[in-house]
Amino acid sequence: MTILESLPAETGVAPPAQEARNVADLLVLAARQVPDRGVRYSLTGQVTEGRLQTYPELLDDARRILAGLHARGAGPGRTVALLLERPDEFLPAFWACLLGGMPACPMVPIRNDPQRWAAQLTHAGALLDEPLLVTSGRLRAELPDVPGLEVADLADLEATSIPADLEIHQAKPADVALLVLTSGSTGNSKAVMLSHANLLASMRAKAEVQGLTGEDVTLNWISYDHVAALLEAHLLPLSVGATQLHTTPDTILGDPLRFLRLIDAHRVTMTFTPNFLLGLINRALSQLPEDLRLDLSSLRRIISGGEANLVSTGAAFLDALAPYGLDRGVLWPAFGMTETCAGSIYNRTFPAGDAGAEFAAVGRPVTGLSIRVVEDGGHRSLADGEVGEVQLYGPMVTEGYLNNNRATEDAFTADGWFRTGDLGRLTDGRLSLVGRSKDSIIVNGVNYFSHEMESLLEELDGIDKSYVAAFPTRPEGSDTEQLVIAFATTLPADDEAELHRLLIAVRNSVVMAWGFRPSLLLPLPKEAFPKTSLGKIQRPLMRSRLESGAYAAQQEAVADLVTRQLGGHVAPEGELETALAGIYAELFEVAPDAISATASFFDLGGTSLDILRLKRLLGVRLGVEDLPVLAILTAPSVRALSGRLEAGSAADEGVYDPIVPLQTSGEKTPLFCVHPGVGEVLVFVNLAKYFVHERPFYALRARGFNPGEKPFESFAEMARSYADAIRAKQPHGPYALAGYSFGAAVAFEVAKLLEAEGERVDFLGSFNLPPHIKYRMDELDFIETAVNLAMFLDLISKQQAKELPEQLRPLSKEEQLAHLIRIAPPERLAELDLDLPRFTAWADLADGLTGLGRTYQPSGQVRSMSIFYAIPLRGTKQDWLNKEVRRWDDFTVEPNRFLDVPGEHYTLMGPKHVANFQSILRAELDRALDAK
Repeated sequence: MTILESLPAETGVAPPAQEARNVADLLVLAARQVPDRGVRYSLTGQVTEGRLQTYPELLDDARRILAGLHARGAGPGRTVALLLERPDEFLPAFWACLLGGMPACPMVPIRNDPQRWAAQLTHAGALLDEPLLVTSGRLRAELPDVPGLEVADLADLEATSIPADLEIHQAKPADVALLVLTSGSTGNSKAVMLSHANLLASMRAKAEVQGLTGEDVTLNWISYDHVAALLEAHLLPLSVGATQLHTTPDTILGDPLRFLRLIDAHRVTMTFTPNFLLGLINRALSQLPEDLRLDLSSLRRIISGGEANLVSTGAAFLDALAPYGLDRGVLWPAFGMTETCAGSIYNRTFPAGDAGAEFAAVGRPVTGLSIRVVEDGGHRSLADGEVGEVQLYGPMVTEGYLNNNRATEDAFTADGWFRTGDLGRLTDGRLSLVGRSKDSIIVNGVNYFSHEMESLLEELDGIDKSYVAAFPTRPEGSDTEQLVIAFATTLPADDEAELHRLLIAVRNSVVMAWGFRPSLLLPLPKEAFPKTSLGKIQRPLMRSRLESGAYAAQQEAVADLVTRQLGGHVAPEGELETALAGIYAELFEVAPDAISATASFFDLGGTSLDILRLKRLLGVRLGVEDLPVLAILTAPSVRALSGRLEAGSAADEGVYDPIVPLQTSGEKTPLFCVHPGVGEVLVFVNLAKYFVHERPFYALRARGFNPGEKPFESFAEMARSYADAIRAKQPHGPYALAGYSFGAAVAFEVAKLLEAEGERVDFLGSFNLPPHIKYRMDELDFIETAVNLAMFLDLISKQQAKELPEQLRPLSKEEQLAHLIRIAPPERLAELDLDLPRFTAWADLADGLTGLGRTYQPSGQVRSMSIFYAIPLRGTKQDWLNKEVRRWDDFTVEPNRFLDVPGEHYTLMGPKHVANFQSILRAELDRALDAK
């Protein structure tokens, strides 16, 4: 009796997976129970077209190919490698293998690198016990010469007649059905064994948690060498008798919006995609001149896995597509591995359950899968919230790797749990991943995870999204790993100034996020990024290429470009300049002879934190005490700072000038930014670096920091002083002004003065401040102001800032400030070069500015404003926008623009968010100024 004859009788639309005894049964049952459903192939640009191959037709085609395999001498147990790119070629061949009891192993071609492709095929041949390679005529012509490789042309197999006695092999549950090669270099990939029992258990569990039925319509665009495409987007819908739509990666990546059009045209209900496509779609939508005609209301599930899911990307995707009927709960971040039959853990509460997080949790496991988190290198299970190695156990987990006992032993604990290699934490049974141990960079004993940096850098203007790779290298003699950032750009090939700006932006973003500089920045063409079919960059391969010298030409070109953009190399002269060059070299971890005497401290890579480190080194190395931060800001090169130090304290005396030039290059209209309520401008230092070679960036600093300076006595005096200073620097408009927090009200008053004098203010920005600040200033007594200053300087936490005012209010002013200094981290005080007298003077100045704010009542009008709003100090963001921030509309003639920016009031320009903020700000400046 054949398996066809022994299968249960037709039962309507009962899910095939509930009756199947092996994976081959899934197709046979689907062909019998839902003969009008099947696989539709959309392989052209026309979204409404596509050939439907019903499940009975797919079964017939697979049986024909099976007959061809038999004719080639292949039988049960013979591994078949499938090198087939088209879905309408791959799927019938895949089912032929399953029907014949032959483990199938999907593969992809490695074009433009014959040597590596040959190495891959040689390795696979040995690993898979000399498989039969089935490919198309087109690909067969491209194959490198590999001795001993047996190749079959799919067209020849398809031409075989089906004999009347062709039987379907009755595979046992423990038999291997699928072999999937792991990513890795050509010589060390492993073959994951997935049995019939693994696959059936996974399909049943997935269908249950996703609520899939035969009425669903699914969409896949991923190639089948990726386990999620084959299992999540093909076997799963087939297991419930659903209709499925398949297209190719190039049709989607070439036009990301085609993904949405296919969903609309075919009323797709479920699909799978990695996070990076969501980002591509977001960008494509933002560039549309008008809305699309789409109805996405049919879609009830997007499973997103294969890489970390950025909360902001997913939320922006949902927001952008809500007008087209997309449900807010449609997106499920997921986690799975080849070893777990793809997705096995789903986050079913996104985005609400991930509010405030950078990366989405991956959620809870399917039925039958257990998760535990253990201490790294041990077996002790950790408590909720503790980070450790994630381990899994269940019927969908592989038994191991083909012909690799060592790898199998390493992958499992003594009690049978699979070691994922991922680090994560459990919170009430909900899993969040911290990073993958093998995708980490260890610098000075600390782990940093590649995907975190890559997601941050992808937000920079000029970076080609999905072409950023952060990976380690270890130069000879180095006692720690060093960070390499490789990226492709969207810049014109001959625009050296823009490329230099981008290099600075990338470097500063890394420094602010991780606290150290990358050792190497590598702008590379897109084709230099080796990727898997899912779009994942193969970082280990890029590392090996770097360390073998493959990128030497690019490294030299970058070094030459930077030297030219800094005005050429000027050697230090004299003892003091030489000493300063040595200090700069120590800060930037380069050789002293690499420091040009005329290069700006900030162009070399200095950040606001480095200013404070420089102050400390000047004291230790040269005995320079009490050098004002302003001296470094206004004399940032070795030569300028040398001249400033030789002039001595007399340089601190003279007329007060509020203008602090943080960045002076670029031909576009300068931007003037007014300080927040603490009076200082260090908050703008990191932001200003993103404007290099684009537009000058000047900050306005309050009066009263330097010896002999008298603080402002009124709001009007402050505004007049700033307006005069701006006109002294730039006599005529158009002007670009902005203010952060308290400074927004000052910038508004300055703009009124300039417009009253007949000048144009084409850009006026408010960074998270409404027009009415008096009520907030009235809340701030001296201790509230001092505590806010301490939080602004990272001396205390946000929680401490909430609790301390009430606790300290009964004390004297001296005792209050002394307590704040006493509880501050000593290392932070050292970085800031801050002691009690200095902090007291700063607190007094900030309190004086708060007092001026208590007298402020906005009046009059300016032409228009751009208001950047973040999470407020209290209340919801929406209430902040609608009830407070929008009140700027009462003070402008023309409509205002309101721009949502990430972060909170005190963090919107901090290390975590400055890259996003600068991108939004620079685009708005271009819109307001340069389009005129």
